Amino acid sequence: MMMKLVQRPPRRHIAPIVFVGRDRHGNWVAREQNGIFGGIFVNRAQAFKYALAKNGDHPESVIEVSREIELDGSASRQLAENEMFGATHRPDGGSTG
Repeated sequence: MMMKLVQRPPRRHIAPIVFVGRDRHGNWVAREQNGIFGGIFVNRAQAFKYALAKNGDHPESVIEVSREIELDGSASRQLAENEMFGATHRPDGGSTG
């Protein structure tokens, strides 16, 4: 009796969405949409560099928000998700809305 092995197609890696913006103190913040990772940075370039390093170099998954964003995941999560429906800008200069 012969068994046929069936290979599953490889899972596509979905890059985590990372929001980048300023907190209420003016610091640059990068945080994953669910608060899994994040950090505070001295400038915008460093925040984007971190975001790209953490999401596997997928600039299409890094979203710059114009409203305040906090490293804490509770209140800022709602602000960041609401921002997705407005005009936001990606680090490559494109617009998502």
